Formats: sequence, structure tokens, C-alpha cells
Amino acid sequence: MGKNIKKTENSSAGKKRNNNYKAFCPDFSENLIVIAGPCIIESMDICMRIADKLSELSRLPGVNLIFKASYDKANRTSRGSFRGPGLTRGLKILEKVGKVSGLPLCTDIHESYQAQEVAQVVDVIQIPALLSRQTDLLVSAGKTGKIVNIKKGQFMAPADMFFAIEKAGKNCWITERGTFFGYNRLVVDFAAVPALLSFGKPVIFDATHSVQLPGAGKGRSAGNRNLALPLAKAALAVGVDGLFFEVHPDPDHALCDGPNSLQLDMFARELPRLIELREFLKRNG
Repeated sequence: MGKNIKKTENSSAGKKRNNNYKAFCPDFSENLIVIAGPCIIESMDICMRIADKLSELSRLPGVNLIFKASYDKANRTSRGSFRGPGLTRGLKILEKVGKVSGLPLCTDIHESYQAQEVAQVVDVIQIPALLSRQTDLLVSAGKTGKIVNIKKGQFMAPADMFFAIEKAGKNCWITERGTFFGYNRLVVDFAAVPALLSFGKPVIFDATHSVQLPGAGKGRSAGNRNLALPLAKAALAVGVDGLFFEVHPDPDHALCDGPNSLQLDMFARELPRLIELREFLKRNG
């Protein structure tokens, strides 16, 4: 079962979460917050296999794990790409994952009307990077009272995130996921992290989306997963509060973002090293 997460009695595993921000309040000062899971809900089986491993890893000291998967990816490169099971079935799968694993849940929304229904199931509502300036989407997510994790648009300067935060409200996190560098290429500007931290919000580094090559894979995105862990370590060195990884039992056959996803067992082996690095950095200021 997941641990070290502050929850109210009404939001314990096995019950629907209520719309109360205080029901989920991880302590960033004590533990490394890690959001992990498959890009898309491919099936109940794959989600449960990943959640089972993450639940086991959540027993490690110094970490809080959050399970993330999307019920729909409305921004796939090609119309023919797999998008997920949809809102209704997807939320049922996520709810089952939360009940069985005890892990907090995160998923993204693409339309304002989805916010309230999603908030009944998940603890963190995520705003995709390509939608990080959508006013109605941010406002509707903020009104749920849940934590809103805003992914910084690849096209946005760090300072511009002030306005996204203003729309989503005080209960939000910021996720850095790379910056456009010409066509089909992202780079990570680590000088952006102190700027994002200056807003006084937790800052997450999305290690696997930062090594994505948008639209470079003949109708889908490509990527280089071998760079994800080195970038994650660099992000910890400049002071991020948490990390984000897409993980999958068989990334080469994943239905979305396989090239930049980490193999699940590799992630399990490397997570203790990331926790150790973060503890070392904390001890040494």
C-alpha cells in the first residue's frame, strides 16, 4: 500500500475521493515525490501490473509515489493513433487501481467539463503542456479543490507560468518538460528551474517527456529513453521537488510514448539511486 501521504478519513483507499484539497497533501520537504505510470490506459491488466510494482516501491523510505495514466490522449499526432478507453471506462480503471494499490492517482483533462467528474476519482488533475494556456480548462480544474499539476508548455517562457498559476489557483504544481528547439526536438533549460521555483509552488521535472522527439516518428512521437535518467539526476541537482516518469513493462510495444518510456524493472532498480541522490543533496545543502 502507498505510504507517507497525508489523507483525511474520507479519502482512504477503497473510497471515492471527495473534493477536498486537504485530502491529499504530500510533504515535499521530507520525501521525493514521483509521478509514474503508463502514458495511456491500455488495459486493466497493464495498469495493475505497473501499480503493483509502484505500490511495492512506495515502501522505500524517502519517496511518495503517485500513479498516473491517461484515459484519453486528445493530442496524438495522428488521428489513427490509440487514444485510450475514454472518460467513463478510464475512470473506472483508475478507481480500481487506487483501491487495490492504495496509491494516489493522477490523470489529465482536455476539456473543462471533465474536471468535476475526474475530481471524484483522482487526487491530482494534470493539465497537458499543449493546453497550459487554456483559461477555462485551468479555472475549472482549480475549482475542484484538487491539486492541479500544470505542465509548462514547450513554447512558454518560465515567467509566463505566473499567469497559468493565477488561473488554476493556489493548489497547483508546475511541471517542466522541455522546450522546443526547432522541429521535432526538445531541450531542457535547467536555468528555468530556479525561475519556476520562485513562484513558491512545487516543481516537478518530467524526465521522459523531456527526451521526446515530438512528431518525429512517422505519425507519432519518437524519443530517446536512455537520456531520461541522466536528466532526472541533473534536475535534482538544481532543486526540483519531484520527478515524473512514464514507465511500461514493455516500452517497445507500448501504444503511446514507448520510445521515451522507461522499462518498469529498470525504473524499479534506478529509483533507490534517485532517492539517495536527493537525500545527499539535502544533507549537503
